[in-house]
Amino acid sequence: MKFYSTHTSLHKVSFREAVIKGLAPDQGLYMPERIPVFAKNYFDNLHKKTFQEIAFDVAQAFVEDEIPTDALKAIIDQTITFDAPLVEIEKNIFSLELFHGPTLAFKDFGARFMSQVLGYFVANEKREVIVLAATSGDTGSAVANGFLGVPHTKVVVLYPSGKVSDIQEKQFTTLGKNILALEVNGTFDDCQHLVKQAFADPKLNEELFLTSANSINIARLIPQAFYYFYAWSRLPQKQPIIFSVPSGNFGNLTAGLIAKRMGLPISHFIASTNANDSVPTYLKTKRFNPKPSVATLSNAMDVGNPSNFVRILDLFQSHFSSLASDLSGYAFSDEQTQSAMQSVFKQSGYILDPHGAVGYLGLKEFQSKNPQTVGVFLETAHPAKFKEVVESILQINVVVPEKIQAFLLGTKKSTPLAVSYESFKEELNPNHAIENRLV
Repeated sequence: MKFYSTHTSLHKVSFREAVIKGLAPDQGLYMPERIPVFAKNYFDNLHKKTFQEIAFDVAQAFVEDEIPTDALKAIIDQTITFDAPLVEIEKNIFSLELFHGPTLAFKDFGARFMSQVLGYFVANEKREVIVLAATSGDTGSAVANGFLGVPHTKVVVLYPSGKVSDIQEKQFTTLGKNILALEVNGTFDDCQHLVKQAFADPKLNEELFLTSANSINIARLIPQAFYYFYAWSRLPQKQPIIFSVPSGNFGNLTAGLIAKRMGLPISHFIASTNANDSVPTYLKTKRFNPKPSVATLSNAMDVGNPSNFVRILDLFQSHFSSLASDLSGYAFSDEQTQSAMQSVFKQSGYILDPHGAVGYLGLKEFQSKNPQTVGVFLETAHPAKFKEVVESILQINVVVPEKIQAFLLGTKKSTPLAVSYESFKEELNPNHAIENRLV
């Protein structure tokens, strides 16, 4: 299996190179040259397979022989060490809980898989691999914890100062070892732009071995398809099944659309966003107009220019009608998010985090016109990761799991950073900064 750049299909590389490089030389994102399709009878007995078995099947379809079977199984066993249960909170409405991993967020799946894959590929490298990760919240904690202590790697997390929750921040600023946290005086989009500038800098890439751990890396994207297959296999099959995906950078939704292309019988997808509504607006106007991100209660989705949307357009070859037949989009305000959290808690006692609440709202909106469906919304993070916000809205005490309590005892260590590429380069390569001062 080869992987091509979304900027030009002529540039093709192996899975290994796509993972190590992260971003194509022309700044495009890597996509598989073909989407592998499972035979229809594969799905007949999917409910009998374990989560690990399903994940292995999906991963192997893309990895093929670049990672031996035994090694890939070991990677999957290291990745899928926790469940992703479905909880029915209303008739035909299920929450897919993706927060049972070590950092209590869905990104544990992608970060753990990628860290194991990258560790396998660079085991014999002489140079240290520097993993760059811009985060609006959960990516930083998942990536940092996934790579913590992985030999030959250093993780650099860029995050917008004051725009992630205290718990999220603690999960990647208290680790030390091979993890460096850069606290950027700007937005998530500024952090993401700095990372892209680094990959576009030929001289820096000659000096340093850089790769990315954001969802722009194909090794982060593939494992996000695992839980769509797993969830579908555990659902009643008598009605059309739809998924509502709370969306920021749109990697999660891209993985779901790829899963459908692989033959998974999902009827429809919903892109549910907060006020950062560039994709829902595109689905209404046919015009994609990125804009600066705005702060909301669902901060991990505060992305004005989602990187993975180019993959979605590529998947549909920019045919709007084909895309619109598979995807609807809705945007919701903080007030609507709060109201949904309160309503669901009052009716069922179920606690939504702000991101899951946006996914729930999108599902309800779609089902109001399509009632004969079974709906799943992705609950992407544990409510305790947004403890203050959830407690304020629901007027309850949110119990903090032991996994998070351990992080809260740590001491924050981060380096302030202006929105300056030169300053960022100096943090990546201190020796280069010393050389410049000596000239």
